Amino acid sequence: MRSLWVIVILGLLFVNKGMASELSERARMEAEAVAPAARDIAQHLWEWAEVGYQEHKSSELMQSYLRDSGFKITTGLAGIPTAFEASYGQSGPIIGILAEMDALPGMAHAPLAKKEALSGAGQACGHNLFAGGSVAAAIAVKRWLVDTGTSGQIRLYATPAEEGGAGKVYLARAGVFDDLDVALHWHPGDENNASPYTTLANKSAKFRFRGIASHAAISPHQGRSALDAVEAMNYMANLMREHIPETARIHYVITDGGKAPNIVPDFAEVYYYVRAPQASVVIDLWKRLTNAAEGAALGTGTHVDWEVVSGVWNMLPNIALARVMGDAMQQLGGISLTEDEQAFGQQIEATLANPAIDVQVKAMEVQPFTDHIGLSYASTDVGDVSWTVPTAGITTATWFSGVWPHTWQAAALSGTESAYKGMNKATEVIALTAMRLFSQPVLVDQAKAEFEQRKGEQAYNPLIGQRSPPLDYRKK
Repeated sequence: MRSLWVIVILGLLFVNKGMASELSERARMEAEAVAPAARDIAQHLWEWAEVGYQEHKSSELMQSYLRDSGFKITTGLAGIPTAFEASYGQSGPIIGILAEMDALPGMAHAPLAKKEALSGAGQACGHNLFAGGSVAAAIAVKRWLVDTGTSGQIRLYATPAEEGGAGKVYLARAGVFDDLDVALHWHPGDENNASPYTTLANKSAKFRFRGIASHAAISPHQGRSALDAVEAMNYMANLMREHIPETARIHYVITDGGKAPNIVPDFAEVYYYVRAPQASVVIDLWKRLTNAAEGAALGTGTHVDWEVVSGVWNMLPNIALARVMGDAMQQLGGISLTEDEQAFGQQIEATLANPAIDVQVKAMEVQPFTDHIGLSYASTDVGDVSWTVPTAGITTATWFSGVWPHTWQAAALSGTESAYKGMNKATEVIALTAMRLFSQPVLVDQAKAEFEQRKGEQAYNPLIGQRSPPLDYRKK
């Protein structure tokens, strides 16, 4: 009897291995079929480089590819003109794929291995690749659903204004993701990695002080300096740094300090970010910061108000879901670069302060999957999605080793063929992950169980409050 059970178990393992191999080959095939669409989207978005909430051409192009592929399009999500949902399928698990598309102001750059900045915005975070790879993955999965007759619904969410605009937060607040079973995402990077991680929660606002103008030499006693109030607030905030958790962050820039030294400024503005690994800590630090603002106003005889610009939660990791993505990445392997691409990568690496390892080796490698939850000191509005639905993501080597986002190197590389290879790898991994989740619903159940356990009793309340989407915040 024991021998019979061994035979049965070995047989099941053989069948599962065969199924996994078949799905991985299918994911490769479908990703290859939609690669031209991904490239076209990525290239156009790199050229247009539309900033947050202004991604009109980008959104329309993405919609056109999805509509032509048989998706139902719903536009204007949460009152945001460029946000849309593209869905296919009626019954079964619902899997969402996130796509970002906004560029960074002032980061335009030629696709060269030397610093040659251009005027305007640029894709220094690779969201053009994010958009192209995610749209292609959704289309690839739809083709597989149709061909195999598998039950399930695949959705693509175009989520604008990740760069400081918190686009996904408004979508989450509006309940856009509430009926999803899982959400998948990815991001350009310098390595192929699917291990789970968390991020810093983040809240930001512009503090505006109003005083009384006067001549700084003839009648300074009649003035009340708004700039003094900003400096007083900054001084108190800097004193706070000794008394906050080591993993917390406070950043600011003075965006308006007056117009001339001989005029007591009647208006001044300072822009603050507060970050920490837990949203609850951000909320506590934020109260202390606003107390400092009110104290500065009281002490300088000015008035203060503030406009919350953004607020995002930390990422809630999901190891069960991340492991499915990790298995898919291991099956599909890394990325192969041509000799010309490697030479270009070496030129890019020569511009870095700390060049990393051989570019070809890093691209070909898939980093070992680990259950250890890493901490990224960045912030992302994907965090709010992860507190709404089980969420996992990957990075792929779209950039060369040692290249960080929000740099001219990232902006230059995001419009190159080597970046498109990394994008296509993300398409493959997301497509294979979705295929496995549709084929094995127990994996979805495991992700949901972990989500509920990690979330516990903590209620999700958006850090943006009830403000409307700041559709013109990049124009200010």
